[in-house]
Amino acid sequence: MSEKNQNISSEKNSLHSRNPHRFRYDFKQLLRACPELSTYVFVNKYGTETIDFANPDGVKMLNRAILKHFYKISYWDIPPHYLCPPIPGRADYIHYIADLLADSNRGLIPEGNSVKVLDIGVGANCVYPIIGASAYGWDFVGSDIDPVAIQSANNIVVSNPSISDKIECRLQHTDSHIFKGIIKPDEVFDVSICNPPFHGSLAEATAGNQRKVKNLGGKNAKSTLNFGGKSSELWCEGGEVSFIGKMIEESTTIPNQCRWFTSLVSKKENLPSIYHALKKAKVLKYRTIDMAQGQKISRIVAWSFL
Repeated sequence: MSEKNQNISSEKNSLHSRNPHRFRYDFKQLLRACPELSTYVFVNKYGTETIDFANPDGVKMLNRAILKHFYKISYWDIPPHYLCPPIPGRADYIHYIADLLADSNRGLIPEGNSVKVLDIGVGANCVYPIIGASAYGWDFVGSDIDPVAIQSANNIVVSNPSISDKIECRLQHTDSHIFKGIIKPDEVFDVSICNPPFHGSLAEATAGNQRKVKNLGGKNAKSTLNFGGKSSELWCEGGEVSFIGKMIEESTTIPNQCRWFTSLVSKKENLPSIYHALKKAKVLKYRTIDMAQGQKISRIVAWSFL
């Protein structure tokens, strides 16, 4: 690719064409995979089966059913109050990363354990590695600063033979480091992924959740988080601009150990600051890939020194 910056954008409002979650949930299928989900399923005023997405227990059980049905994950659980992510959007990131890797592979998506992916902030849920390992056979290293999250992710991995030899979870011992201490001196990754903490404070994260609960039709916008999330998962000082800026800065120290560095960017207004950091880092090329789930628009920024 000769362009310094290729912006792949068209403000989409639908999920990736390979994303199996781009249609309405088929609750009959999901209930066959996970009968326990029936506690949370009801018929709404439009005559459609659904769950209360403002109920964290219901969201967690829905995730368990989705992972069983689509990804053959027999065991999946997370500790109380940890992030329980909506899986359709997580799957979208993985499928767009597959497209990114295909661009340098004669248009063919590389599959199997020859592809090595680093997930920065794997979380207690381990969802990105589960999807990538299951859908494409990729090998993953997942890192996190939270030992409880790493233990939870490891429990998921070892409890599912289909992924047990494809995912390794590593504890980041130093809060101020992202790649350092995780990537070994002789290690090379095809791509790194990251869903950074995008709020700048706990108060901002809580306010954002209250808006989300109202939008989901929750009767009360409680201070609790319907999708959960520990502080390190939801916010950091300076928000996502600060975190991604640190990631870009640190990537300059390992330019040959990762073909593509990538991160989600939730707020479009943060892109100019991120582009400025990329130019300052003298990256060889960078891309912006728009992705969407309904009314929620986000994007991936990817950069490379190779």
